[in-house]
Amino acid sequence: MNSIHDMGGMDGFGRVEPEVSEPVFHAPWEGRVLAMQRVMNYARLWTIDHDRATIEALPPVEYLSASYYKRWFLGLEHRIVHYGLAAPDEIAAGHSLRPAAALNRKLMAADVDKMLNRGSFARPAVAPARFQPGDRVHTKNINPRTHTRLPRYARAKLGTVEANRGCQVFPDTVAIGAGEQPQWLYTVVFSGRELWGDEADPALKVSIEAFEPYLDPA
Repeated sequence: MNSIHDMGGMDGFGRVEPEVSEPVFHAPWEGRVLAMQRVMNYARLWTIDHDRATIEALPPVEYLSASYYKRWFLGLEHRIVHYGLAAPDEIAAGHSLRPAAALNRKLMAADVDKMLNRGSFARPAVAPARFQPGDRVHTKNINPRTHTRLPRYARAKLGTVEANRGCQVFPDTVAIGAGEQPQWLYTVVFSGRELWGDEADPALKVSIEAFEPYLDPA
C-alpha cells in the first residue's frame, strides 16, 4: 500500500545512523513484545503478511513517532481486537473483563518450536513461469490501497531478471483474506540511475524480490 512505511527514495528523513554496539533490546518490554508476537502465532488466525499490513496501516504520525518494537506492539494490538481475542475496553483496562474466546487447541512443547521457526512459503506452480534469468522486464505502476511487496521506488522501472526463486505464497492476496494464490517470485536487478536518476552512482545496482503479477515483458 502507499503509506508512510514505504520510505525508499523519500527525502527529508536524514541519513541512516547505525547505533554503535546496538543491543538486541533497548528495554525489557521490547523482548516481551517479541515473545507475544511469536506466541500469538499459535492462534493461527493471521500470517506474517497480515502482520505487515496492520503495521503499514498505522497513521503516519503514529508510525513515525513509534520505535521498531512499538510498531510491532501496535500492530499486534490491532489484530487481537480485530480477531475478537480481546475488546478495546479490555485493552484499555489492561486485563480481561469477560471470558476469553476458546481456540480449541492445546499448546504443546512441539508447537513452541514451530512458532520460533518460519515455515516454507513455497507452493506448487499453477502455471509455467513467464520470465527467465536475463529477461528484461518493466515493473507495473500499481498503487494499491492494500498490502503489496512492490516498493514505490521500483514501480514503472526497467530491470533484468537475475533469478527465479520458485512459486511462493502471494502476500498481496493473503493480507486481504483472498487466499494464497501462489505466484512465481523473481530477483530483479535495476541500475541505480534507473531508480534514482542521472545523479546516482553509475556503478550502483539494486535488486528486489518481485512477484510475477508485478512484471510485464520489456
